Amino acid sequence: QVQLVESGGGLVQAGGSLRLSCVASESIFSPNAMGWYRQAPGKQRELVARITSSDYASYADSVKGRFTISRGNAKNPVTLQMNSLKPEDTAVYYCNVVTSRYGMDYWGKGTLVTVSS
Repeated sequence: QVQLVESGGGLVQAGGSLRLSCVASESIFSPNAMGWYRQAPGKQRELVARITSSDYASYADSVKGRFTISRGNAKNPVTLQMNSLKPEDTAVYYCNVVTSRYGMDYWGKGTLVTVSS
């Protein structure tokens, strides 16, 4: 079973930037879609950004123009560049990879992003 580990979270002031990355314990050679989700305290997990194997990217309305999702490689499948961060972006961010082969769905355990005002 593939395990994903997120990194790059931390404390940043409003208006600052962070880059999140995702490392896979085993190479993933057939990703179909990759995404980043986030969950703030007391709220449900929400989709932040998604990118397909054909590089079609989509974003939540709240982050459009500020965040950029990018495909990586087999062991580092997806990254998220976050610019112009706002306090409402504070949440635990999760990496997700769905493979075309057998339709496997992998999740990381999250990395905390805290944006101060």
